[in-house]
Amino acid sequence: MTDPRTLPQGALSHLRVLDLSRVFAGPWAGQMLADLGAEVIKVERPGEGDDSRRLGPPFLRGDDGQPTRDSGFYLSANRNKRSITVDIAKPEGQQIVRELAARSDVLIENYKVGDLARYGLDAPTLRALHPRLVYCSITGFGQTGPYARRAGYDSIFQGMGGLMAITGHADSEPGGGPQKVGLIVSDLMAGMYASVAILAALEHRDAVSGQGQHIDLALLDAQVAALSHSAMGYLVSGDPVPRCGTQSPTAAPSQMYRCQDGAVMLVVGNKAQWQKFCDVMGRPDLPADPRFATNPDRIRHRAELNAILDPLFLAQPRLHWIDALAAVGVPCGPVNELHEVFADPQVRARDMLVHQPHPQRAAMPMLANPIRLSQTPVQYRHRPPALGEHTDEVLAELAGYDAARRRALRERGVI
Repeated sequence: MTDPRTLPQGALSHLRVLDLSRVFAGPWAGQMLADLGAEVIKVERPGEGDDSRRLGPPFLRGDDGQPTRDSGFYLSANRNKRSITVDIAKPEGQQIVRELAARSDVLIENYKVGDLARYGLDAPTLRALHPRLVYCSITGFGQTGPYARRAGYDSIFQGMGGLMAITGHADSEPGGGPQKVGLIVSDLMAGMYASVAILAALEHRDAVSGQGQHIDLALLDAQVAALSHSAMGYLVSGDPVPRCGTQSPTAAPSQMYRCQDGAVMLVVGNKAQWQKFCDVMGRPDLPADPRFATNPDRIRHRAELNAILDPLFLAQPRLHWIDALAAVGVPCGPVNELHEVFADPQVRARDMLVHQPHPQRAAMPMLANPIRLSQTPVQYRHRPPALGEHTDEVLAELAGYDAARRRALRERGVI
């Protein structure tokens, strides 16, 4: 691994983040800040750690081909952090968190509403002690409302937040009905919103008020907000958003088509593209057909249009259509399996796969951060840490705990 001391300073290298969160949304926000240069200290339970460490299979395979104890889930959201173990149920553990919070700019937590108040680690208590602290609480339903104390996971919020209602094939089609998106979209969106909110609160603190603030961020809220244009379509019309599978409800042809050796996604977005598309497909007559003259016409007669297009696509391999349509500026791309994603020349050219050393693997593959900054590029300074790997160094550096004190705390199970 590159020596972090030789790297250029990250955009957020002046910040320290205390990350008390577990599983995904909070760790995802923390990793974003860490990738941008912030020092992020991950606080975990002694002996147990973040639940996501055990969320597998799959687990990372070492160079010997055997699974390690690191799940892909955990590894996806915890690079560039240092891990310490602290039992916050013990008074000495609570004091450690308070001391670290006093030396931090941001605290991220995703405990159930009210849990941290029992330990004196809630937002009002810590912000009274440290007014410049930006305290971000990420929960399923938020700090207020009738569901505030309920637990929940991504799939619950995909269902409650409307994403499943607009995803999947129509009820009238085979296999129709609401479908869950394969990714944990609610967690991803909440983590991204959290990182933006944290940066906004820091800017307000440093440029306007001199004071931190409490951020109340809910996965359900994030999922509802992420409905974006689909929700606005419903709000302005009162009409439910139809489930269309891979088809677009607002454009045609815009969907997946099967070819000889796989499938492609096609989007014909305007009149000029429609004409060029028909020329490439060998059907320059279609734009003159009144059923297909305009986009609304093509949507109304989508079944008849697909009866013409389906056999045309099937007559050639997908690369034939991708190259031919790209040549005239009509968007079309392959429907890739994951091994094809990471072999794609564009993905490779953009360096979306990076490698970091791991105790059981010389070069552990990881997804890159997509942010490209010209002066303060993202740095991959540290692999995701082992449980408690940095407890001694963090307590010595930031809290001034000597070896004897750390040994006593370890003997009492505090760290």
